[in-house]
Order: sequence, then C-alpha cells, then structure tokens
Amino acid sequence: MRDYDEITSFLGVWGPFQQMVFFSLAASILPNGFTGLYIVFVGDSPPHECLIPEEANISEVWKNVAIPIVNVDGKQQHSKCTRYRLEEIKNFSDLNYTPGFEVNVSDIEQESCKDGWKYSNETYESTIITEWDIVCENEWKVPLTSSVLFLGVLVGTFVSGQLSDRFGRKPVLFGMMAIQTFFTFIQIFSPSWEVFCVMYFFVGFGGFSNYVVAFVLGSEILSKSIRVVFCSLGVFFGSAVGYMLMPVAAYFLRGWRALLVTMAASGILYVPLWWFIPESPRWLLSQGRVEEAEAILREAAKKNRITPPDIIFSPTEVEHAVAKKEHTHTILDILRSCNILLITIISALLWIIITMAYYALTLNTANLHGNPYLNCFLSGIVEVPAYIAALLLLKYVPRRYCQSSTLFLGGAVTLFIQMVPADLHALAISLEMVGKFGITSAFCVVYAFTAELYPTVVRNISMGTCSMAARIGNIISPYVIYLGNYDKFLPYILIGSLAIFSGLLSFALPESFNMPLPETIDQMQRLRG
Repeated sequence: MRDYDEITSFLGVWGPFQQMVFFSLAASILPNGFTGLYIVFVGDSPPHECLIPEEANISEVWKNVAIPIVNVDGKQQHSKCTRYRLEEIKNFSDLNYTPGFEVNVSDIEQESCKDGWKYSNETYESTIITEWDIVCENEWKVPLTSSVLFLGVLVGTFVSGQLSDRFGRKPVLFGMMAIQTFFTFIQIFSPSWEVFCVMYFFVGFGGFSNYVVAFVLGSEILSKSIRVVFCSLGVFFGSAVGYMLMPVAAYFLRGWRALLVTMAASGILYVPLWWFIPESPRWLLSQGRVEEAEAILREAAKKNRITPPDIIFSPTEVEHAVAKKEHTHTILDILRSCNILLITIISALLWIIITMAYYALTLNTANLHGNPYLNCFLSGIVEVPAYIAALLLLKYVPRRYCQSSTLFLGGAVTLFIQMVPADLHALAISLEMVGKFGITSAFCVVYAFTAELYPTVVRNISMGTCSMAARIGNIISPYVIYLGNYDKFLPYILIGSLAIFSGLLSFALPESFNMPLPETIDQMQRLRG
C-alpha cells in the first residue's frame, strides 16, 4: 500500500506549485510577527512622576522638591508613586520658607499621586499606560494584559485544532486571520483597559491559531525534504521578518492607537493569499472527498508542467485513508503507557520553559537600556541566524545535543548578564541578544525533536498536548519580567537557571536523529535510564 507521499511523488520536490505554497504560507505568518507582540510598545511604561497641578499655587522652588528622591538599583531618581503632601508644601511656600535650609523636606509627610501622573513624551506620544494610568497601585495590570493575550492563544489553538480537523485547514486558517484582524481594529476604540483586554483575548485567539494551522497545512502539502525546511525556516522566518518590521512602524507612529491602525491594516495582506493557498489534499482524502483532492493535485501538476497519472488515488487507497481517519487515538493512549507518559511530561516541561524564556526575553526588550525601537529590532533580527543555526543543527547533529547545546548557550549567557558592570550597557544588551539567539534556536529544535519522538498514531495528540503546555509558559512570561520591579536581575537568574535545567533534562529523552519515524506505539523508543 502506497502512502500519501509516494502517491504524490509525481509532482516533484520543488516546482512552481511547492514554491507558491511555501512562500504563501510564510507570508501568511508574517503579520503574526508584526502584530503578535505590539504590547511591547503599546504597553510600555515611560518615565513618570506625580503630577503637581497648577491650581496648587506652589512656587517653582517648592515644585522642584515636591517629589521625593528614592534609591532604585543603586541610582537616585524621583519617586514614581509618591509626593510630599501638597497642603504642607503650600503652607511653607506661602510663608516663603526655603527647602533644605528653613525646612527639612524629608520631614514632610508623603502621599499618593492623587492628581494623576506626569509622563515623559520623549519616546511615546501615548501608551495604554499613560492613557489609563496603569502605574503604581495599578501596575499589576501590565503583566496581566500580556497574560490575557496568551490565554486567548491557549483557547484559540485548542479550538482551531478541532475546527481544522472537522472543516478543513484553509477555511480555519483564513477565519482565524480574520478574527485577529477584526479584533485588532476594534481594539483601537477601547474606552478602558478592561475593554482593551477583552479585545486582546480575541486577538490572541485568532493571531497564533493561524500560525499553527499554517504549520500543519504546509507539513501536509509539501514533500518530505521541503517539509523540514518549511517547519524551520519557512514558518519561523516569516514571523521573524514581521517582528523586525514592528519596531520600524512603532518608531514612526508613537501613539498607541495610530500604531494599532497599522497593525490592523496589515491584515489586508491576507486577502490575496486565498487564491494561492490550496486546501490540504491529504485532509480532503481522509474525508473521502477524493474528487476535490485530485482536482488540486492535477492543478498542481499543471503548474509544475507535469502530466499526472490518469488515476491518482486507487479505490483501495481511498478506503485505507478513510478507514485510517476513522480509527482515531485519544489522549488516553498517552496515559495508558508509562513510557509515553514520562516522555510527554519531560517534553511538556521543555516546551513550557523554552516558551517562557523566549517570550520573557522578547517582552523585556522595551526595558533594556537605550533606544527601545533599536533593541526590539535587534531582538527580531537575531532570530534569523538562530533559525538558520537550528536548521543546520537538525541536519547534522543528534537531537539531544541540538536541544541541550542551544539551551546551555541561552541559559549560561543569560545568567552571566548579572555579572556585567552597570555602566557597560552595550555588553549587557549584546549578551541578552546572544541569550535570545540560543533560546530561539531551542524553540525551533523542540518542534522537530518532539515530532520525531512520537509514533504517527498519537503524534498530533502529543504535539497538541505539548503545545497546550507551552501556553503555560506564555501566560507566566510577563510575570517573570515583572520580577524585575523587585530586582532587575531576578528575571535573568530564573530564565538562565531553568534553561540550563531543561538542557540537562533533554538528555533523558531518546535519540531520534537518523531514526525511522515510529508508526505505532510499540515502535516508540524507550525513555533513557
């Protein structure tokens, strides 16, 4: 019995049809990188301090000392959340007392920023932080905003997976892209932080789901040799290019609503792709829709200037494909086998840690010293060589060494950042980018490594389980960055330590390099002792 790849081998490997599918799917993911993490700029907190209103009628001398000086990470700066009581300051000002001589300012009682805050406009015209005063006692809303996005990703990836198996890859792909575009547009008109978060949930619901569906669609259409390149460079590279374009747009559009207009408008790029991305013939065949599958393959042969066989799918092959679809496995098959369960637990931990580290380092770019737009661009551009390195490692190096080496690199360099002298900002940023390089490569490797470990009968279920676990890493990543409010090195210590731990953990998994993909549970390799 021929398998699908053997049946469709008459199309060749890299003809015009395969090129069209490869680049169209990569283009469909480009807006994901462009819009996926605009919270880096939209939710950034510019320098701020308590507002001293004009109606307070306080002299300029006293206005200059109305904000307490505090020590933050060894540096003296104005307090962001408190001021000296204006009533007392006004009394001293009216009496023409001089601060520091006739009055010890530190003896004046402090109060919260009752009149709001004054924000620096040096970098941003507006963000959701400045519009809704998400600072000080409301600062907890900052990481929660990003977590809401990733909660939407969690729900969206689960729902889209079920829908794409039932209704097809192509309609779900474009449906999710439409949801992302629509709710990004609606988000522009948010009257409050609460409404912004509700819209952001649905942006995440659609935004990352189309990424997963495109990954599956490309894997099912492209041939084996091109599939490896697509699953590493094709998918991830499109996202990286989009991510590099985001800080460029943000640099010229300093207001958050204006920036979101561009984010939503990027969804127009999806429209023409409808005529270039076909439905998966493999999925159509599994549903018994043989004529539709053959029509797509004959059109592909026409594009590749190849004469297709008179009969592409024999009746026996159709019956086998449908029967294989009907005999499905469930997550219980993972739970029944101790070996698969342990491998799944280890793999899920790897996915959680790698995802947490990747998004934490990505979200942290706005907090780095220097220009946030340049730092974000560097964070995006470093992903390109990272994916190329991952592709080369996957081609020539055993999987356990691919996974562990990238994690060791990312973890060790991230841990070393705390040892850099405070005045060497360029070195600290460079090390963070090297750490991002290692974690990004590990992010790419874990997809391929996990897929090779599981047998065909439970591969989709197992990959889906690990992907769902990874959303835990998504959701907690903003809070890892939030730890920097207490100690700026805490996020690096946590990320670096967990990355090194997961690098060691990967040695417990079986080696899959140059091994045939298991088809049944019995063929699956045993966990290393």
